[in-house]
Amino acid sequence: METNGLEWLVVPMQQLVSWGAAGAMVFGGVVPYIPQYRDIKRTQNAEGFSTYVCLVLLVANILRILFWFGRRFESPLLWQSIIMIITMLLMLKLCTEVRVSNELNLKRRSFAAADSKDEDIKAPPKRSYLDFDLKYFWHWSKFTDYMQCVLTFTGVTGYITYLSLDSFLFVETLGFLAVFTEAMLGIPQLYRNHQNRSTEGMSVKMVVMWTSGDTFKTVYFILNQAPFQFSICGLLQVFVDIAILLQVYFYSYYPQKPASHTAHPASTKAL
Repeated sequence: METNGLEWLVVPMQQLVSWGAAGAMVFGGVVPYIPQYRDIKRTQNAEGFSTYVCLVLLVANILRILFWFGRRFESPLLWQSIIMIITMLLMLKLCTEVRVSNELNLKRRSFAAADSKDEDIKAPPKRSYLDFDLKYFWHWSKFTDYMQCVLTFTGVTGYITYLSLDSFLFVETLGFLAVFTEAMLGIPQLYRNHQNRSTEGMSVKMVVMWTSGDTFKTVYFILNQAPFQFSICGLLQVFVDIAILLQVYFYSYYPQKPASHTAHPASTKAL
């Protein structure tokens, strides 16, 4: 009798916890970027944020959405990708506007062929159609160029996915590439710390947030029996985050002589 009397409370509580976990999955990934967005907006300086964060997360989440069409997974994970794509586009738009406004004599760099009527062009473009030079890729002057690149990538990969949905190997590989790309976000930061023999300039609080978020996400994947690619790459993300935290401890208590090399740009996961 006592157990039946508590059912009216237990069931709603379980539902509430389930909704809370789903909400955390959908919006938790973008939370660290809110203070970063506000800081860039306030200071009008985007030097501390690498737009390669946006590139990697856009690619990873576009691939994850395409994977959903081949193998349906939980809706919160799908919505998480949609929210992350919107967030990265907003970050990219702000960073582009701030960078262009702060740089003098900025030469027009575009994804597609430059328009000869563009008033910003001071010299004829060296390339006839697409600017895929590694020195200029993802360093364009207008947000519309980034949108063209994202839409082109989405269209090409979407068409290939549509033609290959019947292939089990293709679908599983697509899912692995989606989560593996996102899992690799911490590697450049790990390598940068190793090269500099220091974690100076890196936000330790942000790494702690990454670790707690990746841990929660991985547990969510396992408990909700998400595709195995999600769980494996989630564990990889946690291991990379822990390795970065170990670097913080090691370089703090055992300072190393700075390596003499040219300064590297901010890593893709540096905030």
